[in-house]
Parts: sequence; structure tokens; C-alpha cells
Amino acid sequence: MMFRPLQTRWADNDIYGHMNNVVHYSLFDTAVNGWLIDLELLDPVKGETIGLVVETKCSYFGELKFPDKVVAGIRIGHLGTSSVKYEIALFANDEETAAAQGHFVHVYVNTKTRKPEPLPKLWRLALEDFQR
Repeated sequence: MMFRPLQTRWADNDIYGHMNNVVHYSLFDTAVNGWLIDLELLDPVKGETIGLVVETKCSYFGELKFPDKVVAGIRIGHLGTSSVKYEIALFANDEETAAAQGHFVHVYVNTKTRKPEPLPKLWRLALEDFQR
């Protein structure tokens, strides 16, 4: 598992005074794609491979809100030929229990054709280290 710090924003809070549920998905996406960029696997502008989200899920256990500092725990739940299931947990501040957890599945496609392609070897080797 890998941990990645994130910061909530003023606009994340809704009228009920906590983070709107859709923001959790944005944090999932930010955590995973930021991590892939840091690993120098993903180049969203010039790269030949991008991930398209084909499935998502989130379960909520507690509230998150601005100005919470959030830590995303990320692991690989499944590594397929052209897809990856990322499992993510969001922890508020110094809490040891996740406020939310979920997953999303990326199918990796060629940037130009938008057709699925097997994960590049470099990706597979890097991501295998983060499987359960």
C-alpha cells in the first residue's frame, strides 16, 4: 500500500457543512493519477497510454470537510491485461479509521485510438509491487 497526502478545498464543503459525496471520487482520481505521474508512468499530455474509468464505488464511514488534511491509501486490487482496479481509503487528519473507502477500475487505452491495449511492461512491473 502507498499513502499520498491530499488537501481539501473550501469549495469541497456542501450546504450540510461536510464534503459533498462526489468530491471523494475526485480525491480518488487525484491520488491515483498523481501517484502514477510521480512514478513517471503516466504522462497525461504526451503519453501514449491513458486510463479510462469504467467502474467506481465508494462507501462512507465518516465525514470529511475543509480544512481537513486527507491521506489516501492506495493499493492494487487487481492487475489485468489492460485494466487495473485501484482500491483507495481516505483518512482525515490523523485518524486511523478511514472516513471513506472505495475503488475504481481503469482500462488502459492508446491515446490516439482509444482502444484497450495491454499494460506497458514498465507499468506492470511497477504496479505489481502494490498488489495486495
